[in-house]
Amino acid sequence: MNKHAVLHIPESRYCFALSKEEVVIRLRTAKEDADAGLKVRLIYGVKYDYKEKRFTVDVPLKYEDEIFAYYELQLKINDVRLVYIFELEENGKKYYFSEDGVTETYDFEECFYNFFQLPYINENDVMPIVDWMPGTVFYQIFVDRFCIGNENKDMSYIDMKWGDKPTPRSHAGGDLRGIIKRLDYLKNLGISAIYLTPIFWSDSNHKYDTIDYKQIDPQFGTTEDFVELVKEAHARGIRIVCDAVFNHCSYKMAQFQDVVKNGKASKYHDWFIIDGDKADLDNRNYECFAYCEYMPKLNTANPDVQKFLLDIATYWIDVADIDGWRLDVADEVSHDFWRMFRKAVKAKKSDAVIIGENWHDAYPSLQGEQQDSIMNYAYTKICLDYFAKESCDALKTAQHLNGILMRNMKQVNYMMLNLLDSHDTDRFFTKCGKDKKKLETALALSMFMPGAPCIYYGTEHAMEGGYDPDCRRCFDWDESNWDKQFLNKVKELIALKKNPILQMGDVSITADDGAIKIVRSYNGKMAKLTISSPTVYTITLDNK
Repeated sequence: MNKHAVLHIPESRYCFALSKEEVVIRLRTAKEDADAGLKVRLIYGVKYDYKEKRFTVDVPLKYEDEIFAYYELQLKINDVRLVYIFELEENGKKYYFSEDGVTETYDFEECFYNFFQLPYINENDVMPIVDWMPGTVFYQIFVDRFCIGNENKDMSYIDMKWGDKPTPRSHAGGDLRGIIKRLDYLKNLGISAIYLTPIFWSDSNHKYDTIDYKQIDPQFGTTEDFVELVKEAHARGIRIVCDAVFNHCSYKMAQFQDVVKNGKASKYHDWFIIDGDKADLDNRNYECFAYCEYMPKLNTANPDVQKFLLDIATYWIDVADIDGWRLDVADEVSHDFWRMFRKAVKAKKSDAVIIGENWHDAYPSLQGEQQDSIMNYAYTKICLDYFAKESCDALKTAQHLNGILMRNMKQVNYMMLNLLDSHDTDRFFTKCGKDKKKLETALALSMFMPGAPCIYYGTEHAMEGGYDPDCRRCFDWDESNWDKQFLNKVKELIALKKNPILQMGDVSITADDGAIKIVRSYNGKMAKLTISSPTVYTITLDNK
């Protein structure tokens, strides 16, 4: 047995409560030990009775990645003071795994020194699932390029013809009324939530450099337009999630301009991270997003900045009843701030979702006190490797999918925003060599993964596009150009997410005979996706 590979951490992604009556226990081992038939059992009981009264249950092998195997048990309990150790059996020989590591014997008389424990399940420490997330299909809209709805607005800012290839600074004229105009289209497509890129006042086309967080950008409309959009979307069963750009702002924001003018004398000087008394725009002596001097970084450790941003977070819930926030550059903002943010948002609207932008393993932010989930770019990468690059075979792809599931608690996995592409990436269809069958198969996979699939606007029409800004082309509303057969296939796949099996079902991801096999099971029913190649898949649904 490879003892170095054996891992368990209490009160972590390896041990967490789903409720006061149910916990998930995971044990990691070497993959080769699992393949050789290693058996794992949990010996558990109540903290104060463990010496005299214990229960033993098998822990099944559930997931395998390239290096490790993961045994997982969803355990019903009747006392919130859980303690346990593991019994490992290899070739008929038994070992024990506790806080002392892997040992050949275990002394239950002195167990209180070294058993694992979940000492007490406090209800407010249990991470809840936002109940609408597991069955939701998102649609991301880059507002300027989706649809022009207000034909009477000032069009003078528009500097590109609808349908022309965009440049980094071009404006096409899409607005909030355009989204209102197309809500029935989205409803018919099967969409149940919209993720909007920023809509607040800015002088860019993408609006990620905010000048005023409480003003809807005039190019997009008014507060009244936005309130109407949310109201009309809700009437159709569609939720609205906004983009919170709280890592940085525009250099034109009043508070930063006050610092430019008054330096240390400005009461906003410490709102930013400046090396010196004054902000020097020419030599950039302040921290900013990436290397963009026009996007100064906000100091989210400053109590006044925290108060300012938390007010914005709750303001738009009050004013428009939005359903959550996507957090731009979430991994560069202090964890302390996100803890405050979660408390403020959830107190205002308990089922508002909080989705971080983090392209990597975001476990430190996903333990129940900060974000609900992230934009799952790790999933994006796996899909690109299998479908577009064809650099990973079925076995490695299944292993990689299992690996990202093991990064987080079950609740987080069932709220993940699973995307193939976004405003920050090449279009998936283009990366796949414009192969519609590859795109279709990848969408099928997205519907079977735990979490909420996110469709970037135009994907249902196999929209093309390279890297930013080419991935932000205008939506083609000329139906004569649509591939209706492909569109209907996308609708069929989206409709799958209405099945409870694909919402809350347990998941198994394996590879067999060169095919990826994903099985979801729920209440005795099963749904199975078999991907034989990047262009061939079959779906089997248990409708008994």
